[in-house]
Amino acid sequence: MIQAGIVGGAGYTAGELIRILMYHPQVNINFIYSTSNAGNPVSKVHQDLIGSTNLQFTNTINAEVDVLFLCLGHGNSTAFLENNSFSDSTKIIDLSNDFRLEADANFLGKQFVYGLPELNKDAIKQANYLANPGCFATAIQLALLPLAANKKFKNDIHINAVTGATGAGTSLSATTHFTWRDNNFSYYKPFTHQHLGEINQSVKQLQGDFDSEIIFMPNRGDFSRGIFATAYTNFDGTLEEAQALYKDFYKDAEFTVVSDDNIHLKQVVNTNKCILHLHKHNNKLLITSVIDNLLKGASGQAVQNMNLMFGFNEGEGLQLKASYF
Repeated sequence: MIQAGIVGGAGYTAGELIRILMYHPQVNINFIYSTSNAGNPVSKVHQDLIGSTNLQFTNTINAEVDVLFLCLGHGNSTAFLENNSFSDSTKIIDLSNDFRLEADANFLGKQFVYGLPELNKDAIKQANYLANPGCFATAIQLALLPLAANKKFKNDIHINAVTGATGAGTSLSATTHFTWRDNNFSYYKPFTHQHLGEINQSVKQLQGDFDSEIIFMPNRGDFSRGIFATAYTNFDGTLEEAQALYKDFYKDAEFTVVSDDNIHLKQVVNTNKCILHLHKHNNKLLITSVIDNLLKGASGQAVQNMNLMFGFNEGEGLQLKASYF
């Protein structure tokens, strides 16, 4: 059994991580760090865990854990690692955006690998430090990578994606209150969302001559969890040729599936899956991608990466089932 530590234990992603690791056959949760909740039962914050665990939050760390998950707000992981040291054998998985871009990947002598398994599986297996991808970035990259790998992008890529309320985290703001979010729909950060950097980086990793624009419109939905993303661009081939590209690219992917039928969010919520669907209209190829933003878009993918880093079965502890009702 490996020993795991979780930092930033009170948020949505930490809650999902705790739920997965509690039942992971290869992992023991050694500590859950939260200065604002130190001494409180974990089930006081993550209330669905009442009766399932006696774990408590702590304001101390064990520097000798085998794996450390950083579930901190963007910009806070760098500060935490500057102020806290861990064993040279401790593997670190960061769920913020602090180390996702190549320019930020080397920090205090630690080289962070970008943790999208469908793109960088071999590097992840050898990694000691890992930058877990963003939620929008995961859904969108999985929609685009097969085309980039086959050098098919010749024009701009247009993306529209909707995320649930949990994508905003637990901190309250004007747009996260129930009275604002319920029966409502809005866009935010048009054309400038922070996940564009990692999306462009991965596309260029596979198609180095890509010089078109990725135009991204992120939206807020009035549901709790999930991402529904659509992307379209010019494609000269047939629908059948596109489907063959995608199915070949993901033939060995543990959790990414290409469906011939129309797809919807309830197929992936509470799972670590990404399901893709293709549609051709004249010269435009439409790719739809659906994920659970808290699982494949965050904590589930972090455990998937942990499994690869420690040589476990990639899907260990992640055979979660969708909730239709």
